Amino acid sequence: MENYFEGKVVKTKAKNTVVIQNESPVYFSKFKRYARSKNSIHAHVPTNIQVNEGDLVIAAECRPLAKSVSFVVVEVKE
Repeated sequence: MENYFEGKVVKTKAKNTVVIQNESPVYFSKFKRYARSKNSIHAHVPTNIQVNEGDLVIAAECRPLAKSVSFVVVEVKE
């Protein structure tokens, strides 16, 4: 069972690693309205994929590659 994550690349400073941020609406029933929720993950970038800040990417879950890296960039969306 693979888990996919789609988001925007925020940082590309680390070697072969990017930080991806995903925004999703969260509903608060007490206030009867939505709020924005952000979560960020670290993902490994293979050498055959070029990623820049601001790109939309799809990442797939994999085995832990480092302490905080458990995703791999699979595709760059235009």
